[in-house]
Amino acid sequence: MTSSCFGVFNSCKQTDRRGQTEGEEIATNNVRQFSYNSLRSATGDFHPSCRIGGGGFGVVYRGVLRNGTQVAIKCLSAESKQGTHEFLTEIKMISTIRHPNLVELVGCCVERNNRILIYEYMENNSLASVLLGSRSKHVTLSWPQRAAICLGTASGLAFLHEEAEPHIVHRDIKASNVLLDENFAPKIGDFGLAKLFPDNVTHVSTRVAGTMGYLAPDYALLGQLTKKADVYSFGVLLLEIISGKSSSKAAFEEDLLALAEWAWKLRREERLLHMVDPELTEYPENEVIRFIKVALFCTQAAAQQRPNMKQVQQMLAKDVHLNEKVLTEPGVYRVHASQHLGVGSSEETSSSQKNKGKQFVDPLITTSHVYSSTSMTHMLPR
Repeated sequence: MTSSCFGVFNSCKQTDRRGQTEGEEIATNNVRQFSYNSLRSATGDFHPSCRIGGGGFGVVYRGVLRNGTQVAIKCLSAESKQGTHEFLTEIKMISTIRHPNLVELVGCCVERNNRILIYEYMENNSLASVLLGSRSKHVTLSWPQRAAICLGTASGLAFLHEEAEPHIVHRDIKASNVLLDENFAPKIGDFGLAKLFPDNVTHVSTRVAGTMGYLAPDYALLGQLTKKADVYSFGVLLLEIISGKSSSKAAFEEDLLALAEWAWKLRREERLLHMVDPELTEYPENEVIRFIKVALFCTQAAAQQRPNMKQVQQMLAKDVHLNEKVLTEPGVYRVHASQHLGVGSSEETSSSQKNKGKQFVDPLITTSHVYSSTSMTHMLPR
């Protein structure tokens, strides 16, 4: 440990006086600091066979601590310019955030240039692995399981946006960041990493594979990182869960449409159920159609037209009538061969411009299962 750990964790001198040796964990409030050597031991010297994932922020290994607890150990890429004290202060803040649908941060390691985070281990890896991955890891998920994953993920994201202090914009909502426990309950991972990296480390970068299909045009083109960028990404995730298809790998029909564009086309043609994963043999049609339409509300080109995540939660959880008259086209951006970012077509550009400056319109009206004019109440945006 370096001297800059003082004031956040127990000091090195105190540690030495207690007779602890290098490799032991130091408990402090909600998070523990691990030595690099203890993590090397937990992962067999970071053996390739222990690797369980990776992405723009780093590589993840499965590790076993000395007490037998399994953990996920994320070795961050060397992009953070923060000093040790600042990094640990941010870690301490993130470690206080608790929600059933957020992955728990167990501890961290900060030694020399190493920045390592230790998370609770999720038995079923990620939604990307289970739903969109190779045949060897693929699991057939029923509609109740998929619906629960949608609702749980929405709940976790709404918590980050509205209840966590300070509020957190995730900025990388995607299938590989939705982790699944032994019962396939979802937990959002990497929710604090945006705070630990400088502003120029974004997911517009082409070196972050697999995230392009999730990026809102307002974020990718204009750099407008807001909660509504997360809402857009969540809408794409909804479509992936329903269709069983990856937004970053698949193109649909003769026009090579993006996933949100395909959903919009199917809605116009009144064929929304054609989007449903063929593996789903039994499902409530009205509920599935509602989920797809919610995804379309989330992926509208104009950020201000998208609902907030609290509203999305309600739209998914309750029997609602969606105000489709205010629904506008999805926006999609693509990285062209010249590496310039742009929306997918002139139609999308005009749609975005047409909606620019419009005030938000409430997308839904709640109702009981039996439609009644007296049971309707408007849900106003917060």
